[in-house]
Amino acid sequence: MTSSAPRSSPLALTVLALLHYQPLHPYGIQRLVKDWGKEQVVNVRQRASLYRTIERLNGDGLIAVRETERDQQYPERTVYEVTDAGRERARAWLEEMLAAPKDEFPEFPAALSNLLLLPAQDVGDVLERRADALTDKLDALQAALAAETEQGLPRVTRLETEYLKAVTAAELEWVRAVTEDLRAGRLTWSKEQLDGFAAGSAPQ
Repeated sequence: MTSSAPRSSPLALTVLALLHYQPLHPYGIQRLVKDWGKEQVVNVRQRASLYRTIERLNGDGLIAVRETERDQQYPERTVYEVTDAGRERARAWLEEMLAAPKDEFPEFPAALSNLLLLPAQDVGDVLERRADALTDKLDALQAALAAETEQGLPRVTRLETEYLKAVTAAELEWVRAVTEDLRAGRLTWSKEQLDGFAAGSAPQ
């Protein structure tokens, strides 16, 4: 058991949540994440990151080895189950993640903060491509919501998809508005402005 408090992450919370339902081996966890549509909010494309998370949770005493499955058709598989400490920690993480907005550093805002490196015309072209991608994403989320509704799933199981749809729609509206401002000349900048800004903010 480590002396420091276990570190939370979306993937760690998801692993603990899935193990609430039944003991699972890592492949079973990865399959459920995909089958239940949770790959929209947690990254399990790299199995190594899932194994590292499982090892960390096991080392922290939040999960434990239930058994080792041996089958001639498959490699040996270790089945894990959530511990009482894991159940308590999962609840604490869930409440914290729901209640407290966290400072995160996604790529898009970082790119926006450095727009001065590109001419306005180029930014407009790039943002139009982003708008196209967001439109496709929005269509896919709408289709996913419709499919989940048709399956008769309770709304609580669709909330992450609802949230992603709302956020994507808001971003698309904003990107389109900025692109229109660029095309209309309401949003402009120049190399001279960049040079002046750099000179004025340079350390003395």
